[in-house]
Amino acid sequence: MKIPKNLFKQALQQRQQLGIWSTLSSNLMAELFAGCGFDWIMIDTEHSPNELPDLISQLQAVHGHNISPVVRPAWSDMILVKRILDAGAQTLLFPNVQSAEEARAAVSYTRYPPEGVRGVTSSSRAASFGLNTGYLANAHHEICVLVQIETGEALQHIEEIANVPGVDGVFIGPADLAASLGHLGNPQHPEVQAAVDDAFRRLRALGKPAGYLTTNEAEVKRRVADGVEFIAIGTDTSIITRGATDLIRRVTE
Repeated sequence: MKIPKNLFKQALQQRQQLGIWSTLSSNLMAELFAGCGFDWIMIDTEHSPNELPDLISQLQAVHGHNISPVVRPAWSDMILVKRILDAGAQTLLFPNVQSAEEARAAVSYTRYPPEGVRGVTSSSRAASFGLNTGYLANAHHEICVLVQIETGEALQHIEEIANVPGVDGVFIGPADLAASLGHLGNPQHPEVQAAVDDAFRRLRALGKPAGYLTTNEAEVKRRVADGVEFIAIGTDTSIITRGATDLIRRVTE
C-alpha cells in the first residue's frame, strides 16, 4: 500500500492552482465544492468551528474528487499538527509565522525524528490504520508545508522564512496584514496592496511559490494575471451570502 500522492505539492512548481476557503464545518459543503472545478480546498481550523472529527469527515468527503485538501491548524503547535497529520492531511498552512525560527519549528512538527519532533504512531488514519507499513519512512515525501505571513514584522523577514528547508510555499494573509499596517478591515488599502505586491516580487525572485486569499473579484483577476501560484478566489460564506442576497435583491426589485 502506497502513500497517496500529494497533487497540490506536485503542482506547486508546475502550474497555477485556484482554491476555495471552507469555513462552515460541513462535509456536505466540502463535497459540493469538490465538484465545482477548484484545484484545492482550504479546511480551516483557525477561524472556523472545525474540530478533528469535522476535519476527518471533510477529508473523507473530498477524497476521490479532483481537488486537494489543505488544512490550516488553529496555531503552529506540535500537538495540533500531530493530530491533523495523523488524521490524513498532507498539506498544512501554518498561521502567523513571524521568523525563520518559527518556520523551522513548523517544519519540525511535520517530520519524524531525527529530522523533526512529530510523535510516532503506525496505526493512524494517515497510515491506513497500520496497513501501510511504509508510512513512517516515507510520509515526509508527500507532506507540504506552507507558512502564512500576516504582519509587517514578518514581511521584513520574508526571505529568511521562505528559505527555511522544508518550507514549500509562502502565503500572504491580507486581512491580518492590513490590521498590522493600521488598516483593520481594509485589505484593499493602497499601503496594504503595495506591501502585498512587494512580498510577491520578493518571493518570485527567490523562486518560492506564493499563495493568497481574496474575495475581491477585480483583485482575483489581477493576482491570477500576476501568476501567483496558489490563490483562494473565494470562501464558502462569501459565495453563499452573495448568492442569497443577490437573489433577494433580484426578486424584490
